[in-house]
Amino acid sequence: MIQLTDAQREFLTQPFAGVVTDLRPDGSPHSTIVWVDVDEAGVSFNTAYGRAKPTYIARDGRVALTVVDPQDPYRWLSVSGTATLVDDGADDQIDRLAKKYIGKDTYPFRVPGERRVTVRIALEKLDGRGLD
Repeated sequence: MIQLTDAQREFLTQPFAGVVTDLRPDGSPHSTIVWVDVDEAGVSFNTAYGRAKPTYIARDGRVALTVVDPQDPYRWLSVSGTATLVDDGADDQIDRLAKKYIGKDTYPFRVPGERRVTVRIALEKLDGRGLD
């Protein structure tokens, strides 16, 4: 598995939204905005069961994730690899991401009965610019 450099890891700690692309059953791309997390285990994002992302990823784990600095569009990182769905710790993760992205201690958009899931990406390829 590919490892992030310190500069790439630091970039992903910023509250920059990412665009993740997974694959629909017909093979066409499906892209959505996500909040990005990075930790010692690597790159991940959070979603909820019942949405398209975990359904598509459970069927075909290939994903790509791109994060662009909103102040400098030539400073970006794109990773791709195989994603896995991880239930353990997903509720804690979405609360951490709410703090990072909107300054709230808990995720305020939770729907009653919603089951959160972490999507971890095993990095196979990465590309970027302005992160030297």
